[in-house]
Amino acid sequence: MHDIEPFYNWREEYAAEEDERSPFYGRTYDEFYFRQKVYNYYIHPQWDEFGSSTLYLKILYADYAEGFVFMELIGEWNDCLHNDIMYLKREVLEPLMEEGIYRFVLICENVLNFHGSDDCYYEEWYEEVRDEDGWICFLNTLKHVEEEMNATRLQDYVHFGIPYNQVNWRPHKPAALFQLIDALINGRIRRIG
Repeated sequence: MHDIEPFYNWREEYAAEEDERSPFYGRTYDEFYFRQKVYNYYIHPQWDEFGSSTLYLKILYADYAEGFVFMELIGEWNDCLHNDIMYLKREVLEPLMEEGIYRFVLICENVLNFHGSDDCYYEEWYEEVRDEDGWICFLNTLKHVEEEMNATRLQDYVHFGIPYNQVNWRPHKPAALFQLIDALINGRIRRIG
């Protein structure tokens, strides 16, 4: 896991540690010192911690004028034991919403497990973004992760699964990818290649 880096092709356009409106503004990274772990496995030092002991993320791009953000996650999402959604909501999502972000794309292909608890924080998040014509989308969840999310009833609040599970997002620029996902969510297209 230590060699899985956050996506870096948009770094010329956006860096969360340089964005004064980002919850990660001012962070510094040591490329050679690996200290963060998911259980016994070190992860790359570019991932940001936000309070969870098993889940990390990277804000890949934020557009405050258009009100959207792309985040990539890695690790185990564990609401049952660690209440990861609470930390995510309070430490990352709410500060972004205060800055006008109401459309969230979370790239989940490196979320290796999901252990749900209840859906209260997801419902709260959904209601807050819905009031601003926003939405929440999880891209590329693994099948067993999607099944657990369904069992927790997240589908009532979050767009995930088919057709969001095989989005080839890397070749796109952030604004174009946002427009495609928005069109998919709002029914203007059926799938993204």
